[in-house]
Amino acid sequence: MRSVGVEEELLLVDARTGAPLAVSGAVLAAAERFAWRRPGIGGRPDHEFEKELQREQVEFATKPVTEMGELQEEIVRIRGQAARHAASAGAVVAALATSPLPVQPSLNAGPRYRWMGEQFGLTAQEQLTCGCHVHVSVASDEEGVAILDRIRPWLAVLTAMSANSPFWQGEDSGYGSYRSRVWNRWPSAGPVDLFGSADRYHEQVSAMIETGVLRDEGMVYFDARLSATYPTVEVRVADVCLDASTPVLIAALVRGLAETASRAWQDGQPPARTGTSLLRLASWRAGRSGLDGPLLHPVTMRPTSAEEAVEALYQHVREALRDHGDDERVREALAHLHERGNGARVQRRLHDGGQPLASVVTRCAELTIGP
Repeated sequence: MRSVGVEEELLLVDARTGAPLAVSGAVLAAAERFAWRRPGIGGRPDHEFEKELQREQVEFATKPVTEMGELQEEIVRIRGQAARHAASAGAVVAALATSPLPVQPSLNAGPRYRWMGEQFGLTAQEQLTCGCHVHVSVASDEEGVAILDRIRPWLAVLTAMSANSPFWQGEDSGYGSYRSRVWNRWPSAGPVDLFGSADRYHEQVSAMIETGVLRDEGMVYFDARLSATYPTVEVRVADVCLDASTPVLIAALVRGLAETASRAWQDGQPPARTGTSLLRLASWRAGRSGLDGPLLHPVTMRPTSAEEAVEALYQHVREALRDHGDDERVREALAHLHERGNGARVQRRLHDGGQPLASVVTRCAELTIGP
């Protein structure tokens, strides 16, 4: 069974005002102190947290697992640890993909982030966004590229399901996932053409780096890519999700997509030749609507309801879900998502109910680590 792992980026905010706090260094120092109490291999400290581009956020990665129940336990556990480390720095963590309140982010120190700031200007300086990345194991780069080529039309539905960034700089953006729009300012971000083979994939990545626009392979921000570190396909289209059960749903669907695509490849079925320009429109539509408006159908690329687009995705991967033992969990999670709504709907519901944005943030910080 394919293993899966999840990376989440969390906002660090003031517990009283909801304003982002530039305290990632202190949070990581707390994680390091905690890790020394339980040394990893060779007696070295071992923890799940890393710094990100901005000092107002922190990232963690789960270990790879095969059971979705274990993945949820990992996410809940590490979010709880993140909250404790943040508290030692006078902050709380919030699983929000953008800050609802106005903020002037501050880049983290180091040559890589300094280079990004100089190279990309406002795109880097304003890029306080929090995503959720799902890694699914693959047997080879050739299988991985076959999967990348075949999951392209389905990824926008995951953006819509995960949408959790309706507010930007104190205003309602009009989008469910405004993070996806801000993220796509990067020159390498978004949907890509069919590759056809691992050799062509690597040739394209090498050519992109040789332009000098990108510093290294880690800055190839395709919607889905081969991981430069692990034998995985990494799907990068989702907002960080407010409810800890939603990234598990996204991970189960991503694994279902990967398995379905691999089986089609092994059976000699070619990928859909959906044009990249249409995929960009589907991505924009998903960011705009979330689950509260029309989406483009992954097969026809024509307008349809969010419910029908999600159902098409579910039916597409249903056989793989059954084989992985995930079908019942996914069906229940989808019903819960349709009933409760994604994070964008929760945030707007709180705000429309009369809560100021500061209260929306602090309430979402509470929901990040519990019901």
